[in-house]
Amino acid sequence: MLSIIIPVFNSENTISELCRKLIEEINSYKLEIILINDCSKDNSEKVCIELQKKFAEIIKFYSLAKNVGEHNAVMAGLNKSTGDFAIIMDDDFQNPVSEVLKLAEYITSNDFDVVYTYYEKKKHNFFRNIGSKFNDKVSNFMLRKPKNLYLSSFKAINRFLINEVVKYDLPFPYLDGLILRTTDKIGKILVRHDIRVQGKSGYTFVKLFALWMNMFTNFSILPLRLSIYLGFIMSAFGFLMGIATIIMKINEPTLPMGYASLMFGLSIFSGIQLIAIGMVGEYLGRIFLSINRTPQYSIRKSFE
Repeated sequence: MLSIIIPVFNSENTISELCRKLIEEINSYKLEIILINDCSKDNSEKVCIELQKKFAEIIKFYSLAKNVGEHNAVMAGLNKSTGDFAIIMDDDFQNPVSEVLKLAEYITSNDFDVVYTYYEKKKHNFFRNIGSKFNDKVSNFMLRKPKNLYLSSFKAINRFLINEVVKYDLPFPYLDGLILRTTDKIGKILVRHDIRVQGKSGYTFVKLFALWMNMFTNFSILPLRLSIYLGFIMSAFGFLMGIATIIMKINEPTLPMGYASLMFGLSIFSGIQLIAIGMVGEYLGRIFLSINRTPQYSIRKSFE
């Protein structure tokens, strides 16, 4: 069985046609389509309910009580999936159905736990492409990701990896972090990427920043280590500046101490202290929310 997990957000004009094409063209597998409505503002929920009633043996639909973001919605889908393999894809037709079949055939015929896709040219907007490049570079250090691997949202994972990923039930999941910490059996395949059919990406700067923070603080202690290193560097800088000031004063007793240099030093050191304290606070806050069992998602309606 092949489970296709689709987070749905404001896609009333595309999700019906997407599901119809998936059902028509992917007929070499027993198919299960899982639609997760991430609190859409349009009529996506109504369209998805009609789809589920029409294709009740294939489509499962779950509507979340509040908007939780793509990764939390995907976690909901993975928890509800029953397939031997799962493909995670978007609802906007940027991943053609032909490429879904290509990805399915690749992971089922190879011994990989996960297969990521990559593109010759991404058809996202400029802002989203910049965000993706930043995320890719940072994840090389934070997650020890292979440098030649692109962490695409369009990917396939097997049942072993699904079972391992869904063990994580804390409130800030970062799916690629969960995958990379679980397995080294990673494949990749070149696929086509089309222009978005309608609407615009649901990723705002705030949502991208929240996603990056999940990667920074949930799957690495590198930010804390960097704050320690930065503290040592700036302490050494301050020590050298102090020695230089003493030498200057000895050589030139009448030399006045400058107000500007004092404010400059205070600004640097106080800024670094606030950054370090803020980073520690971010970790502690997430620990607090995790201990309080803040849910990844809450399902308001389900149609199976």
